[in-house]
Amino acid sequence: MLARVIAMRPATAADVDAIARIWHAGWRDGHLGHVPDELHAHRGLDAFVARVPPRLATTTVAEVDGGGEIVGFITVIGAELEQLYVAAHARGSGVAAALLERAEQQIGERFEVAWLAVASGNARARRFYERRGWHDAGALDYAAEIAGGTLAVACRRYERKLARPR
Repeated sequence: MLARVIAMRPATAADVDAIARIWHAGWRDGHLGHVPDELHAHRGLDAFVARVPPRLATTTVAEVDGGGEIVGFITVIGAELEQLYVAAHARGSGVAAALLERAEQQIGERFEVAWLAVASGNARARRFYERRGWHDAGALDYAAEIAGGTLAVACRRYERKLARPR
């Protein structure tokens, strides 16, 4: 099997729909049954379409093999890897690991420790981060965005010590 070429670039306004579709599908895969039921009303595809534009400046997308199809993305806000999602058909291909490495590089330019929140029941994501050197730093009530405010979601805070900022 040939190695896949993973290309990353800053997200643009033209990427909003592709990012929103990946985010929506991935969110459902990792969160249904692991978050409060009332959050589901705030996580339709239209909600993700609305949440992408304010994050474009801090979002990086991944494409494979020069095909132009976005297969994953990260959003980094300060020391937090706020989002990392990969399209279902690209999972297991190295895209998630490459995106995580890019996020660590971005965060490591300014911070010594990166962090992210994982829904407590999302065992697949937790195993992935642990395999990549992240550790569970404890319980976290994450303030998930909803229309008109936030909703506390039981999560685990994962951290990774990075190279000292320059």
